[in-house]
Amino acid sequence: MIDLGSDRLGPAGDVFYASLLEAHEGLSAEESARLNARLVLILANLVGDIAVLQAALAKARERFAK
Repeated sequence: MIDLGSDRLGPAGDVFYASLLEAHEGLSAEESARLNARLVLILANLVGDIAVLQAALAKARERFAK
């Protein structure tokens, strides 16, 4: 099983979150969605493991399950 629950960033997670919000400043909703999609693809390429990526998709989707 792939562990997606561990916090690997620690306090740097707050720094990244602030940077993410800053990157979205001044963008339209469409531009913001495109930025997110581009970031996801860049990070997916960095991860490079399809099993990890599929597990991450499933984890992210949990909040939207009905």
